[in-house]
Amino acid sequence: MPKKYLVRLSEIERHHLQAVIKKLQGSAQKVRRAQILLKADVDGPGWTDQRIAEAYGCRINTVENIRQRFVKDGFERALDGRKREHPPTPKLLDGTQEARIIAMRLGSPPSGYGRWSLRLLAGRVVELGIVSTISHETVRKLIKKTG
Repeated sequence: MPKKYLVRLSEIERHHLQAVIKKLQGSAQKVRRAQILLKADVDGPGWTDQRIAEAYGCRINTVENIRQRFVKDGFERALDGRKREHPPTPKLLDGTQEARIIAMRLGSPPSGYGRWSLRLLAGRVVELGIVSTISHETVRKLIKKTG
């Protein structure tokens, strides 16, 4: 059965891919995509999907998907992959909320306490209505991030 999506690289694209592989530019995924595109080039080696998958330790579907992405979305998209539109977990605090929590931590603790604990700080943030709920772990990450 003939392949539906054929990869035909220009000289510039071929040189770019060879540079990515030679210098190991980018992530391991990007290097592997570059290797797959070079071997799938009809005007170059023209390897079969099976041979490419065996050579680079991936599935045949991966090779087919990269080839399809090259034809439909272009060279850069096939090489770099798709960027995330949204983070896997949304941000819990915005900048003003973070600033208020940090300012509260830098201030003096409530009477009867020698210093702010994470749980005490999280409870006070909820009491003041800065956020509706917050975990002491989120407070810890915020404090660690800000130093």
